[in-house]
Amino acid sequence: MCLSVPSQITAIHDDTSVTVDTLGVKRRVSSHLMTEPLKVGEFVLIHIGFVMNKIDTEDAKLSLELYKEIVDKLNDEGSEL
Repeated sequence: MCLSVPSQITAIHDDTSVTVDTLGVKRRVSSHLMTEPLKVGEFVLIHIGFVMNKIDTEDAKLSLELYKEIVDKLNDEGSEL
């Protein structure tokens, strides 16, 4: 099973790549597999360094909230060990 965290586009480059922010981590990924135009601020799903598809902003924000809850829960449990 593959898990993809929504990433927000922060910059678009001339070489068919974009910079994305994934939970505070910025990285440059390829967008050459996308047939529709991308815009700064949109959310996308990344797989092995390639933008695979766009994701609705509200869905992305809901997913990110859930991921943060999971991380917080794991951090809380880890501090009890």
